[in-house]
Amino acid sequence: MARIARYYREYGIKLVRGFMQYVWDDNGRRYLDCNTNHGVVFLGHSNPKIVEAVKRQLEEIWAVPLNFSTPAREFFVKEFSKLLPPRFGTIFLQNTGTEAVEVAIKIAKKITRRPVVVGFTNSFHGRTMGSLSITWNEKYRKAFEPLYPHVRFGKFNVVSEVEKTIGEDVCCVVVEPIQGEGGVNPATHDFLKALREETMRKGAILIIDEIQTGFGRTGATWAFQKYNIEPDIFTAGKAVAGGLPIGLAVAKEEYGDVFDPGEHGSTFAGNAIVMAAAAAASRLFREEDIPTRAESMGAKFAKALSEVESKLAVRVKGAGLMLGLELRVKADQFINSMLERGVLALTAGVNTLRFLPPYVITNEDIDTVASVLSEVLKTNSS
Repeated sequence: MARIARYYREYGIKLVRGFMQYVWDDNGRRYLDCNTNHGVVFLGHSNPKIVEAVKRQLEEIWAVPLNFSTPAREFFVKEFSKLLPPRFGTIFLQNTGTEAVEVAIKIAKKITRRPVVVGFTNSFHGRTMGSLSITWNEKYRKAFEPLYPHVRFGKFNVVSEVEKTIGEDVCCVVVEPIQGEGGVNPATHDFLKALREETMRKGAILIIDEIQTGFGRTGATWAFQKYNIEPDIFTAGKAVAGGLPIGLAVAKEEYGDVFDPGEHGSTFAGNAIVMAAAAAASRLFREEDIPTRAESMGAKFAKALSEVESKLAVRVKGAGLMLGLELRVKADQFINSMLERGVLALTAGVNTLRFLPPYVITNEDIDTVASVLSEVLKTNSS
């Protein structure tokens, strides 16, 4: 019998069911999910409002190419538009976050006709060849080099380097407002402001990667709104369709006709089932005021993490329900120990434990994480 190729670490449990912030294995054991498939299930596993929308769509039509309109896609655009800042009137539908980054770069190159793409130290933007080219960590890149050659890496959060990093040859600058995979590192206000000002001076496109930070997770609809700046394009994905595959590049209205027919395409983009899920997710987002919930529960979660007593703990990083606990040692050694105690988590960078729970996480859940962390760090520090 064939097997699935292994390129992910395996944890040795089989998950068979999920509901909101919890998942269950094939032995009936319950886990608190602060992994959420790398942040995808921010609105909760099997959220009833999204499930109902998907069930209805399954009985109507599944796959409709972008050559044709369909009510599911029209409803998504109507609902999702309510979450967009003014002037962001163009949505490029894709299937994944890395595709969203790819199309954003293509837009910038088509508009500017310049070669250089700027990324930053500790960035992560995806694993397809273009987005991989602006992903910093060598472990993701080295086996596939040479990649796209016209890439310049600036120093993340170093304002004094911005002017010389962004030259007249730059088509776009791609930056995360909070670096996820790179270590849960928030950008400073001064840094993002400097990027915005310098890209405007040089005629380059500013692309903000909101794949992980966007859709309410940080306590704002889009994390860049906390910085009082606007990019030219931002990318979204992960949580937008409640856990189904989606990626988006959202651009200013004037970019709507940048591609001629055939210059860009995607077979599965705008799939009717995904659109139904994303429309339901967007409506749920507004009805339950997801950013406010993420902000308030995130503050409680951050406080609980900061009070974990361990000589291994350094500091809490992040915003809303995108949090990291930086350690003095490598973080991956603690993932299995937390798993054995009923908590799923991730790492970020080398020495940060990352927590990406659903918005419905409770005070009791937070206490559980803090208790498990205290025990795990104490056990492993002796």
